[in-house]
Amino acid sequence: MMIFCSCGSLLAYDDCCGAYISGKRSPLTAELLMRSRYCAYVMSAIDYLYESTHPDMRRDFNFAATSDWAKQSVWMGLEILKTGAGGPLENTGSVEFIARYRTDLELQMHHEVSIFKRMNGRWYYYSGTFPQTGTSATRRNAPCPCGSGLKYKKCCAAKK
Repeated sequence: MMIFCSCGSLLAYDDCCGAYISGKRSPLTAELLMRSRYCAYVMSAIDYLYESTHPDMRRDFNFAATSDWAKQSVWMGLEILKTGAGGPLENTGSVEFIARYRTDLELQMHHEVSIFKRMNGRWYYYSGTFPQTGTSATRRNAPCPCGSGLKYKKCCAAKK
């Protein structure tokens, strides 16, 4: 039985993000890395989230908080809104997306513009910002999706 990839590509997981998460291949674009990171949350592949975070940004990565958030959420889907650069020959890129999930029977959406940097031929998540949409993104008391281990209100929400 084929398991479709959670990133929304309509490909088999093993032929899509599963190949990135397992280390068989590296994403060629910032968008492919973004999609694979979403799948890593779905699959609770926390080591991949850490490894795909830019080395300059790993000092704040909190394995326990990231794992708790990934496991306590039911991931409902990923919507890519816009990409900027991030191709195989570029060194920076951005992806605006909405990830929908449920926690404690409450539907949530995480709306972010992620920044990616390529170093030594490999893409990494660098940082993210939350666009002003007039709607709620991550709940203030939820773990911050950047992986810092802080509550959202004390981390990325405070940077707005």
